[in-house]
Amino acid sequence: MAERNQRTVRDLRRGNRSAVLRRLYFEGPLSRQELGPVTGLSSGSISNVVAELAAEGLLEEAGAVDSDGGRPRTLLRVAPASGHLIGVDVGETRVRVGLFDLSLTELARSERPLAHHGYDVPRIAGHIGEGITEALHTAGTGTGHLVGVGVGVPGIVDHGGDTGAVVHGQTIGWDGVPLEALLRESSELPAEVPFFIDNGAKTLGQAEMWFGGGRGARDAAVALIGSGVGACVVTDGAHCGGTHGGAVEWGHTTLRVGGRRCRCGARGCLEAYAGAEALLERWAEAGGHPPDGAGEETALAALLDAAHPASGEPDPIAAALLDETAEYLGAGIAGLINLFGPDRILIGGWAGLLLGPRLLPAVREHAARYALRHPLGRTSIELGLLGPDAVTVGAATLPLADFFARGGDRRRPRPAGVRTRTAPPRSARAAR
Repeated sequence: MAERNQRTVRDLRRGNRSAVLRRLYFEGPLSRQELGPVTGLSSGSISNVVAELAAEGLLEEAGAVDSDGGRPRTLLRVAPASGHLIGVDVGETRVRVGLFDLSLTELARSERPLAHHGYDVPRIAGHIGEGITEALHTAGTGTGHLVGVGVGVPGIVDHGGDTGAVVHGQTIGWDGVPLEALLRESSELPAEVPFFIDNGAKTLGQAEMWFGGGRGARDAAVALIGSGVGACVVTDGAHCGGTHGGAVEWGHTTLRVGGRRCRCGARGCLEAYAGAEALLERWAEAGGHPPDGAGEETALAALLDAAHPASGEPDPIAAALLDETAEYLGAGIAGLINLFGPDRILIGGWAGLLLGPRLLPAVREHAARYALRHPLGRTSIELGLLGPDAVTVGAATLPLADFFARGGDRRRPRPAGVRTRTAPPRSARAAR
């Protein structure tokens, strides 16, 4: 019984610390007097928690405000420099690593292209490890304040196995890749620094819900449109750092029976029509002329320029292709509306943000044609606000959310069962 009571006290303390940290982070700066009503804690509990967190360097003063006839009230905030976060975006064209302070101000970044090597697993694990080392060196920081590393990847992520997070990326040739174990082996980080690996659409969605276009929405869907297509569906809001939702394979919903072959092997998927890779293939098949040797981002920009030139007549092939793509996206978004009834749909990802300013009005019109009127009436369709770095920022929120959930406790043990390896497992060596 004593052990049970001790656990309960420890959990209560952690919950109180977590409540104070979250409120100060998302709604601060706040005074001690303001923290009581918003956290539901007594003034005595607030005083104890604030004293603890301040002694650990997690809180700092942020000015003062006048009170009604009394002494000025000191404002508190989470100290940005008290911790560091790493976010990694394993994208279609590059691996991007960002180092952030707790306010998610970027301190350093490192990028490595993938154009010539694709999704070779050992190479990507090496890129991530090298990028982490480079970012830490550039910023001149050690690992003492490193809260954790978040990684956004394409594919489905399984957690909790003997080797930690395992990635199933059917469109990129990853079949059960034990990425967490590979990263622990390839990085130079201490064993106690945690890794958090999740789908890139989930990290994008969490970033937009916390800091971007999803703030204030109770239910939302955040679309990631890059080379491929994915989405994160969020239910019951993301108040004070919570995100109740996850990635869905929206890009592999069937829009056209017997349609174009998708990267996943099926036919007629949304991704086979609206992903950047497929869009550029369709342009070439229709008689368009993507720039020779150009990467996807440059080629997609050329397609937009051809359809909407600054001067002269638009290319009819490019214009017709984008019109058709807007209808496919509108139909796909209508599916999200009919299935989930979100308050808000956000379009993000590098290709989504590139196409969005031109296509968004038509996408809205087509979504209205295909969606049921009642759920459509409560849904707005907008562009994401965080730009092309949103997946990297969102990846950094993964360790930050865990840090808050633990009440700012840095003493996170290395997960049991996660082992480093002397050589990549056979499935990782074979994946391409």
